[in-house]
Amino acid sequence: MPNLTRHQPATTPNDLGRLFVERANAGDVEGLVALYEPEAVLAFPSGNFASGHTEIRAVYQDLVATAPAFQAGAQEPAMISGDLALTSTRLVGGAVTVEIAHRQPDGTWLWAIDQPNILR
Repeated sequence: MPNLTRHQPATTPNDLGRLFVERANAGDVEGLVALYEPEAVLAFPSGNFASGHTEIRAVYQDLVATAPAFQAGAQEPAMISGDLALTSTRLVGGAVTVEIAHRQPDGTWLWAIDQPNILR
């Protein structure tokens, strides 16, 4: 059963990808939303963008309803500059993700921009 009350924070930018796979496979929509800043932007397959937690939640509710199985891909080391980091992963099927993570005041990391597939 998804943990809807407390979620492990990302202490490094690269934690975000691992946490995404764990939470998506668990069907934990709130856990997925918790990986993003409140005003984050997420691209999704229809070519649209979701802005903010409410819209991102709707995207992930639709996604987990189909119960896909996610596998960890080959994650590149994060490129960090101050409080920003570029993360990317080559997924098992060949897609490549690119995200901008932002260090929070408490030292944890959240995604601010998420492009799940730059190879279309």
